[in-house]
Amino acid sequence: MKVIVSAGGTGGHIYPALAIIHKIQEQEPDSEFLYIGTTDRMEHVIIPKENIPYLGIEISGLDRKHLFKNFKVLKNYQKSIKILKKKIKEFDPDIVLGVGGYVTAPVVSTAKKLGYKTFIHEQNSIPGVSNKFLSKYADKIGVSLEESLQYFPKDKTFVSGNPRSEEISKVLPISKKEMGLSPNKKLVLIVMGSLGSTTMNLKLKEILPSFQNKDYEIVFVTGKGYYEKFQDVEVPSNVKIVPYLDQMLSVLKKTDLIVTRAGASTIAEITAIGLPSIMVPSPYVTHNHQLKNAQALEKKNATIILEEKDFTKDNLIEKIDFILNDSAIYEKMKKSAKSLGVEKSATKIYQVLRTLIDGE
Repeated sequence: MKVIVSAGGTGGHIYPALAIIHKIQEQEPDSEFLYIGTTDRMEHVIIPKENIPYLGIEISGLDRKHLFKNFKVLKNYQKSIKILKKKIKEFDPDIVLGVGGYVTAPVVSTAKKLGYKTFIHEQNSIPGVSNKFLSKYADKIGVSLEESLQYFPKDKTFVSGNPRSEEISKVLPISKKEMGLSPNKKLVLIVMGSLGSTTMNLKLKEILPSFQNKDYEIVFVTGKGYYEKFQDVEVPSNVKIVPYLDQMLSVLKKTDLIVTRAGASTIAEITAIGLPSIMVPSPYVTHNHQLKNAQALEKKNATIILEEKDFTKDNLIEKIDFILNDSAIYEKMKKSAKSLGVEKSATKIYQVLRTLIDGE
């Protein structure tokens, strides 16, 4: 299989794209890939490390606040289309995949106009601008959550789940000892996105010392850019502060409760293993889609939402204690979270791609 994959901007787009690539490689080891992303976002660092051929194009999203800046955005868009026409024809793929982010808009639309088969994937409950635009250019559309079905043409859309969920099922749990944690205490993981959050880190600086005398342990992930600012924070022995977790999926398998943003990949991971959560949706994302993501879980009793504006020491500790100290509540949340996971999502997507390519 020859595949062009495009996804960019955040881990929420990049890691599902990688999960699809890994599944194709597993099923068809001789497959060839070309990954098209931006020149300045996360993917241009992550993808080459995976030994996947990479093409970076200079492109950015529309600036809704400063409209005059969009002249450059549109100029780059037109320039990228010229480059893409040439590169797509040269690579001559069997199929082109868009897995989220504004970089996918010119890639998938250009591929479709050139006569290639196309597939897009939506991770969030409310589609982003690019996927709404690309819905007319896609032959098939996979969505992570049932709530997204209403936004796309019924005849070509299906609930695929998030392909990232299948990767976590293969990962072995980490040893708590290896992390310097007690094997006998419950673990609460606090992580506010892969890069961390300025607002939430300021709040947590004040809150972390208050976990003294609790019978559970806390691991707080600051994000690499913020770790230095926590060096002067005195925390009790049951609180561990780290900049980043390279083995995040392995750690999740040893976690009893996660306090987290409501990004699509996070939801895929925690529903795959049935992990109870307290979700703090980012209020800074388009269409407030993280709140909608979290509400889809809360409706099924799989999470408790704690909005950023209400994120205080008392509110957070009360909710953690409420979940961990009531086994009936905890088991209900665990079971509900697990019921929302789509098993073998990446396999499902691979089968659809194969069918599309074979013209069935």
